[in-house]
Amino acid sequence: MLDLRQIRKTFFPDTPNEVQALCGIDLLIPEGTFAAIIGTNGSGKSTLLNAVAGAFELDQGGIHIDGREITTWPEYRRAGLIGRVFQNPFAGTAADMTIAENIALAMRRGCRRGFGLALHRTARAEIAERVRTLNLGLENRLDNPIGTLSGGQRQALTLLMATWRRPRLLLLDEHTAALDPKSAAQVAELTLTLIRQEKLTALMVTHSMQQAVQLPERIIMMHKGRVVRQYEGQEKDRVRAPDLLAAFDQVRRREQLDPAVAALLAKQYG
Repeated sequence: MLDLRQIRKTFFPDTPNEVQALCGIDLLIPEGTFAAIIGTNGSGKSTLLNAVAGAFELDQGGIHIDGREITTWPEYRRAGLIGRVFQNPFAGTAADMTIAENIALAMRRGCRRGFGLALHRTARAEIAERVRTLNLGLENRLDNPIGTLSGGQRQALTLLMATWRRPRLLLLDEHTAALDPKSAAQVAELTLTLIRQEKLTALMVTHSMQQAVQLPERIIMMHKGRVVRQYEGQEKDRVRAPDLLAAFDQVRRREQLDPAVAALLAKQYG
């Protein structure tokens, strides 16, 4: 379970470049829930994931996973609880290391360091078997440098690595955005399969309205550092991509209307 309480973060405070990135976000993601975060550029989607991952200190608020407060934990310590896949298919892996070596490191994430025995025969057999489930033929290429793979292949392996030890929380930061349509569809399908299979709690940032309505069971809409709407249950089941686009337009119109109304009232009654 992920529990965020009054999360606040301002970058470059008290300067002309001040950005209020997260503005008092309260969010509860129950265990086993797959939720998507949508929003325009600058809405705070990726910043929220970075806050959970520990990429920076919060100005205010608390972060809890499974009842444990991790607000002050450094990023490396949170890695024992959190798996993450980035937008760039080449992030999160060592390009010059082999497929097997990269996965061996993922197998030991959150454990005491020690690489010498990571690739013994039993571990290698387990790696081959789980890579085979990707249906990409990579189980026969375990000694190939991971940097020689296509973006889709590498992202599929990165997803497998991120979920290898069944993290308490999986963060997906636009993890299909840099892929061609066919690869994006394959990685999206693999994402859903792994989350359901492992019963993971997952938070996915996406710009794809189609993914938002098809993959998760909950949609969280953000705008200017705030959660402005959520879809879940029967409402989520009924919502379609055009409905989400219409909701975005409604938020923007409301934002444009309110200052105009305020100015009119000030002129009339000021």
